[in-house]
Amino acid sequence: MTRAITFALLLAACSSEPAASDEGGAGAALERTARAVGMVSDPSRVTPTGVYASGEDKVCLVPQGDDRYRIGASIDLGEQQRCTGRGTARGQGKLDVRMGDGCEFVASLDGDTIAFPAVLPAACDTMCEGRATLAALAATRLSDSVSEATRAAGSDGRPLCAG
Repeated sequence: MTRAITFALLLAACSSEPAASDEGGAGAALERTARAVGMVSDPSRVTPTGVYASGEDKVCLVPQGDDRYRIGASIDLGEQQRCTGRGTARGQGKLDVRMGDGCEFVASLDGDTIAFPAVLPAACDTMCEGRATLAALAATRLSDSVSEATRAAGSDGRPLCAG
């Protein structure tokens, strides 16, 4: 009988909502300390500037003012299967990307990873050859250097983010 009561109490404790006093408790204090000493980046301070890559896929971002960037993206799968897009982006954690001719979408920036949505407007397909697509492109930051970002070349051999 005492086992049943103990089990019921444990089950109730696990399923209850956290108390309001727990908000901002030890976990929040640990997060603030980690950000203060630089162990965890503060999302409000992360700037997306730099070069991102995954295999032959590349994305570059070069600042153009407050939360405004030149953006370029390139995918090269070989044998006439490639994409190259250039345009502008605006924002921080979510980037409002505009690559022209109706190719507009929101990319997400999570720490040092940039990700394009899995479904893009059909207009984005005009930047691609063969069956390649910019959809679901995800790449990790290699560098936060503006000079490297301006020199990153696309699958067409031209700079992706040069002025």
